[in-house]
Amino acid sequence: PLIVYSSYKSTPFAFYASYKPAKLKNLTAGFAVYTPFGSGIQYQDDWKGQFVLREMEMRTIFFQPTLSYRITENFGIGVGFIYGTGSFTLRKGIPVADQNGKYGEGVLSGNATGTGYNIGVFFNLNKKVSAGFSYRSGVKVSTDEGKANFTVPSSLEEYFPSTTFSTTINLPSVFSSGISYKPNDKTTFAFDMNFVGWSVYDTLAFDFADNTDKLKDINSPRMYKDAFITRFGWQHSFFGWLTARAGFYYDVTPVPDQYVTPETPDSDKIGITSGLTLKMGKHMNMDLSFLFIEGQKRTDINLETKFGGTWKSRAVVPGVSLEYLF
Repeated sequence: PLIVYSSYKSTPFAFYASYKPAKLKNLTAGFAVYTPFGSGIQYQDDWKGQFVLREMEMRTIFFQPTLSYRITENFGIGVGFIYGTGSFTLRKGIPVADQNGKYGEGVLSGNATGTGYNIGVFFNLNKKVSAGFSYRSGVKVSTDEGKANFTVPSSLEEYFPSTTFSTTINLPSVFSSGISYKPNDKTTFAFDMNFVGWSVYDTLAFDFADNTDKLKDINSPRMYKDAFITRFGWQHSFFGWLTARAGFYYDVTPVPDQYVTPETPDSDKIGITSGLTLKMGKHMNMDLSFLFIEGQKRTDINLETKFGGTWKSRAVVPGVSLEYLF
């Protein structure tokens, strides 16, 4: 069997800040910058599926100001605004070769922006049990200024002109619910469920400003389905300066059978997490984390391209963060 290895490295990040006015003790203002969605994959240029994909990368950054208000001792609500910005690059081979036998290539790249909102509620059921719900709306990011560049033999350049394109990508909404239980002051157990509205991503479309007999607009079906993520976590404070955490989650793939592509060879995934918080002083904390993700093996043949294979994924995500308390 043909075995192809692909890899991708990225640096997701998050920044959070909050402020509670002294004269408005029930009000808290927050601001977050984070990367909720992003993916990437790179294959060898001469692999068997190069005309479907050689490389793909998508990054998104959300800027989110939020206000929360504690209505009663045991109930609070928060609302916020989301400004999303993103970039993407897609590179694939073109099945035309020059005199040296080297295949052509097309590169699509661009930046896009969109807006959304979030809302959440939190309440204490009693001294040991708390619960919460949140909804982050979907964000539609679009651009009319994407760039398409092609490298082909000179005899075919008129059929593959460098041009611009427009596209819209629908990022899904996320509804989350969770409950936590504190048997004592040092230990907390938590259970969360996320419902991700992936069904908004039904087509990957690029509308080129210039079309030719060989360069036509792209409307590639994706037909994603809504999916659940189930999470369980544990936290325990061993000393005044050390807190440990561990967790587990199960992530159901939104990609249905016959729609798996080399750009997103997704499958159901299991994630195992661990972490530590080190109190470094009166105002400083350090968090260390580690995430291991194991994707299930999946075999599929794409309905549109007729390209198929068996896919297996694995990821490791170490993390570090600093918290400063004013």
